[in-house]
Amino acid sequence: MSNIPKIVILGAGYAGILTAQRLQKQLNYNEADVTLVNRHDYHYITTHLHMPAAGTDSVENTRVPISKLIDEFKIDLVKSSVQEIRPHEKKVILEDGTLSYDYLVISLGGEPESFGIPGLADYAMTIRSINSVRLIRKHIEYQFALYKNERHPQERLNFVVGGAGFSGIEFVAELADRIPELCKEYDVDPGLVNIYNVEASPTALPGFAPELVEYAIDVLQRKGVTFKLGVAIQECTPEGVLLATGEEIKAATVVWTGGIRGNRMIEAAGFETARGRAKVDEYLHAPGHDNIYIIGDNALVFNPEGRPYPPTAQIAMQQGVCCAHNIVAAIRNQQPRKFVFNNKGTVASLGRGEGIAVVGDKHIKGWKAAQLKKLVDIRYLFTIGGIPLVLRKGKFL
Repeated sequence: MSNIPKIVILGAGYAGILTAQRLQKQLNYNEADVTLVNRHDYHYITTHLHMPAAGTDSVENTRVPISKLIDEFKIDLVKSSVQEIRPHEKKVILEDGTLSYDYLVISLGGEPESFGIPGLADYAMTIRSINSVRLIRKHIEYQFALYKNERHPQERLNFVVGGAGFSGIEFVAELADRIPELCKEYDVDPGLVNIYNVEASPTALPGFAPELVEYAIDVLQRKGVTFKLGVAIQECTPEGVLLATGEEIKAATVVWTGGIRGNRMIEAAGFETARGRAKVDEYLHAPGHDNIYIIGDNALVFNPEGRPYPPTAQIAMQQGVCCAHNIVAAIRNQQPRKFVFNNKGTVASLGRGEGIAVVGDKHIKGWKAAQLKKLVDIRYLFTIGGIPLVLRKGKFL
């Protein structure tokens, strides 16, 4: 029987794909068996999903075949869904089999956080996957197609987006850019279309300086977005949403972007969690398990002030690099590396030619921020796929 350690990586998102690529690079031939498990045979760029959801870009620009990103002679790709994680048996139960492991990396994607709002899971759509954004795009187009064929059509042209964080703001910006095109195609008066962005917190885009938030809101209001800040959605219904103020917004389209929580399988596996995320140690180990690493959306990591970092693509990528290093160190009986997040800046798109960004102590807005967003996207493509992927998927104009 082979004594080569078995490494299993669950999920090929930002954290998982970076872990796989770094292990592929750092491990010697026959030093370990590495298996990457993913529901699909492609990796998708989550931070780009708001564009195909609104219809301003092709869904094909958001995904890359995993076979283009890994060496399948070094990493075994298993296309399957994870059903259960059994830490004490060192096993993972898939929909069509079982995998045993010596080292496990849990980098499964998170799940929408509904905050217990009634009806949200039943009547709201979410921007979480390739298939979900396909549905949103087709649904929006269908509302315009239906508009003139009904006696009471106004709700067809009302669009409610719950949440004014990154995803919500970037989606309403793209939707506002798409509306004129849809109105022209379906002969609809643009003045009849309403986009509402509802946020329970008193401000949008947490983490940005007030001057940048004010700029973002001004840009989007000029594009036709109506903000309802400091107002919670009390209930989502088949007819739209009920707000905590008692106001009802009738809408055939509700898109929820109000945050994510960890994957339910983390808690089901017995790990202590907060909102589904496990508090990992300084080396990214799962609580009580030196051979299990939890990274990405499911890892709870705290900043020097004691507050949890938000689960962003940037932190997930850095966790993947650190996780791979520590697995190799464990196999070779070397010292692991503590995970320290290096914040390289934050950029939010506000649609065509607009954006806001924070890089160090610099605040950037407008066209320059929009170009910086493109550079960030190109840098990620280069990181995972080199120049060939940049040339295929990169946006330069």
